[in-house]
Amino acid sequence: MSALPPPAALARAARLLAAHGFREVARNERGDSLYLAEGDSPWRLRLSNHARTPKQRRGHPEVLASLVVRAPRTEAQVATLVEAALRDYAGGLRRVAAQASEAASASRK
Repeated sequence: MSALPPPAALARAARLLAAHGFREVARNERGDSLYLAEGDSPWRLRLSNHARTPKQRRGHPEVLASLVVRAPRTEAQVATLVEAALRDYAGGLRRVAAQASEAASASRK
């Protein structure tokens, strides 16, 4: 099986994530980063060909997980990356819920 170039691998990842209920909600100006949301959720999963910088992380706390493809990947590798991104996203949702719960507990004291 031949490897997909990064843009095609990212497009494949977006299609796989769409099958899990994600939709594109934003794209950066260069078009090399897509932001996906699950339904109407305010939280995002980012697809890109580069990692986020610390400044980007601070400026966009709504991004819970990123899937980065810098090199060609087979379809099986893309599927594995998608599964990992879904796990990371779910972990991010758990962290957000835990932080909200802790804040609510602290405000009742």
